[in-house]
Amino acid sequence: MDKVKAKKHLGQHFLTDENIAKKIADTLHFEGYDNVLEIGPGMGVLTKYLLEKPVNTYVIEIDTESVDYLNANYPKLHGHIISQDFLKYDINKTFEGKQFAIIGNFPYNISSQIVFRALELRNQVAEFSGMFQKEVAERICEKKGSKTYGILSVLVQAFYDAEYLFTVHENVFNPPPKVKSGVLRLKRKENYALPCNERLFFTVVKTGFQQRRKTLRNSLKSLNLSENLREDTIFDLRPEQLDVEQFIAITQKIEADAI
Repeated sequence: MDKVKAKKHLGQHFLTDENIAKKIADTLHFEGYDNVLEIGPGMGVLTKYLLEKPVNTYVIEIDTESVDYLNANYPKLHGHIISQDFLKYDINKTFEGKQFAIIGNFPYNISSQIVFRALELRNQVAEFSGMFQKEVAERICEKKGSKTYGILSVLVQAFYDAEYLFTVHENVFNPPPKVKSGVLRLKRKENYALPCNERLFFTVVKTGFQQRRKTLRNSLKSLNLSENLREDTIFDLRPEQLDVEQFIAITQKIEADAI
């Protein structure tokens, strides 16, 4: 069948450079899991290299035209194409609680949502790599003290070792996006369970950064901190001044204060 036409409402920009596709496929370590899920494979430029790896490759694609193309051109994928929206699909209908990796050339308009969904699945997602808008990839891997350091940075780095790998220019896509892209790799930490209430940790991080210019004493007011706790000097800081360990420490203090 003819090539798939990129659809603007799906944020599709098809990668045309085979060397970059192979390079992205090689970013995964393929250790500790037997299954890889590619999100948004399009016409399979990355998929073909994943199919050469010693794992079971699955793809999830919302665009029915792409699904038809993949079925017609990649017989190895038969039975492994999930025609669903990754953000809404119950992935355990496919993986039944097993470990897997996520990879993809992610649509920029939902890339952050894909990361948040992967974080929800962190007990199963051992590794995650792929292409984002460059600024988003940098933000995810950023360290404290930067203006771009934020919610995604802290939440991802609490559970994964994040590494920015390389930059991809606009001219290797059809149609070319208006921004550069960046490829990153997230490898789940060996001991990724946090020594605090993880739900409260998420709340503290998100609430703190919602008013990032304020000190934590002010931005965390909605958590009803006691006067005694509010006197702790750590609450003099703004959220971008805290690393993951300090956010964990704050969460532990709030937990202890509530007892």
